Amino acid sequence: MPDRTESLLARLVDELGDAVSTEAAVLQAVREDRSGLISPATPVAVVHAASVADVQATMRIATATGTPVVPRGAGTGLAGGAVASDGAIVLDVSRMNRILEIDEQNELAVVEPGVINGDLNDALAPLGLWFAPDPASRAISSIGGNIATNAGGLLCAKYGVTREAVLGLAVVLADGRLIRTGHRTVKGVTGYDLTALMTGSEGTLGVIVEATVRVQPVPLGEPVTVAAVFADVTAAAEASAAVTAARIRPAILELLDAVGLARVAEHLGAAQLAGTPLERLAPGEAFLLAQTDGSGAADEAAAISAILASAGGRVTRSTDAATGERLLEIRRAMHPALAARGRVLIEDVAVPRSKLPEMFRAIAEIGARHGVEIPVICHAGDGNLHPNFVFDEPAPGEPEVPEHIWAAADELFRAGVALGGTLTGEHGVGVLKRRWLRDELGDDQWELQRAIKAVFDPAGILNPASMFEPAPGAGR
Repeated sequence: MPDRTESLLARLVDELGDAVSTEAAVLQAVREDRSGLISPATPVAVVHAASVADVQATMRIATATGTPVVPRGAGTGLAGGAVASDGAIVLDVSRMNRILEIDEQNELAVVEPGVINGDLNDALAPLGLWFAPDPASRAISSIGGNIATNAGGLLCAKYGVTREAVLGLAVVLADGRLIRTGHRTVKGVTGYDLTALMTGSEGTLGVIVEATVRVQPVPLGEPVTVAAVFADVTAAAEASAAVTAARIRPAILELLDAVGLARVAEHLGAAQLAGTPLERLAPGEAFLLAQTDGSGAADEAAAISAILASAGGRVTRSTDAATGERLLEIRRAMHPALAARGRVLIEDVAVPRSKLPEMFRAIAEIGARHGVEIPVICHAGDGNLHPNFVFDEPAPGEPEVPEHIWAAADELFRAGVALGGTLTGEHGVGVLKRRWLRDELGDDQWELQRAIKAVFDPAGILNPASMFEPAPGAGR
């Protein structure tokens, strides 16, 4: 439909001018995110919005012409939730990157959606404040994207996911109207909680153009890091469950299984491992890392060390910030270690914390059954596992993710849900997991959620390929 496309582009350029791009390199860039998924679709255009007015104009034109719109921030998603879809406008809000206000007295900040998570914390640090949500991509991910996916991170077990830090939003609806949800107050229960509904909605209900977020005082004192090596992942998972059962809430509680730990050790090499718990690593051993913070950090770390030692762990405790950082580097090396071996599909399931040993056993059985190595890193403090599927770069014409990998992933997702868990703890549904969404929700909730979307987006133009559309093939 060349005439329709030309007419659409003419309207966009007439209202938005240089904010509209149809350059091939720009269109190509928005076909992918950090999940490794490359959309087969090429968008009609990318609109680089710099203001609320730009977003409203784009949505009014999209509604008038029936054109799909895919909201996009920094493009750091891991579920294909902001990749181009057929005939769509990609609405890039990354240029809306101003910190509008920091209110020290009321411990809040007002930001545009393109503000980078780490940049907000850099601005808060001199004031003794911080923004607690900490996705691993915080140095490059935007707060709008964090909110759209309800992003998590290492500190979730103690400080919660992004939803707990969002007080209010400004959102442009599908027809271009601007609404404001939530409050600047600590409490507020008037009407339905549309702020919570928008958080995690992955751009399917509206476009976030401003956020009022909760900030808090930086924890006092120096954090203390505790690491322990266990004979196997089941023992490590049981030890992590013992920590939470003791009602201790470390800021960080991370677990690496034997496969992942072996890859990290190989990647870092003997010189970097000298003086760490991995210096004398035996086959099959797993790694548990905890970090405490605040005024009671030393006492909590001592209690955790005792629990891990009594569970059979070989325990190491930091003596200062530098030794703590060395221990944290082991955990941070997981994804670079896997990426060095090939393509990586980073998955995301969550189960009740008491079910972690069972989920690790299920993953091992699934990997053996399909002949797939599945290294796992886990936010053990909240039961969120990241199984990683590592595979060779596909040949031209072959699927980006081999079918046997999707078959193993299918079993893994179903195993997590069967244990009382969920398909995704923090990455979102996006395109990659939409095939399994109805199975978890059930028919009644599935239809109810689709009906909610229809209220906000009656023409179905907002991110139509994400979440609810049935996916062709095995989860792609």
